[in-house]
Amino acid sequence: MSELGVGRPTKRRAGSAVGGLPVADPRPIFDGEAVLGTRCTECRYPTAQQGLPWCPVCYAAMDGAHFARTGKVWSSTVVAIPVGAHRPPFGLAYLDLDDGPRVLVHLAEPAVLELGARLEITGTDDGNLVASRKVQ
Repeated sequence: MSELGVGRPTKRRAGSAVGGLPVADPRPIFDGEAVLGTRCTECRYPTAQQGLPWCPVCYAAMDGAHFARTGKVWSSTVVAIPVGAHRPPFGLAYLDLDDGPRVLVHLAEPAVLELGARLEITGTDDGNLVASRKVQ
């Protein structure tokens, strides 16, 4: 009998750090003023990913775009288990940017937020977007 997983094909690539192929980082990029992404030239579909060769909706060309750093909470949670370098409790939320896509953000304060709460992306932490409540 073989051990579980030995000899099985996997969909994950090891990454260049352990001798595999480089793996693209799908996390959104924040330049200090805006979230960088792309928008379809035809249907105007926004995405926070860089380097998409075509639109995932209509397959037209994509252009670079800058999206607002503010938006409304679509969903949020407080994570109670350690995940990677993050120690509990820490908060996560999906944020619908005012003029763009939905992005995952880490919350500056761990809390479950009401739907529609206004947040502002204030920076990054280890490559992850960080947001806090927007003062209105």
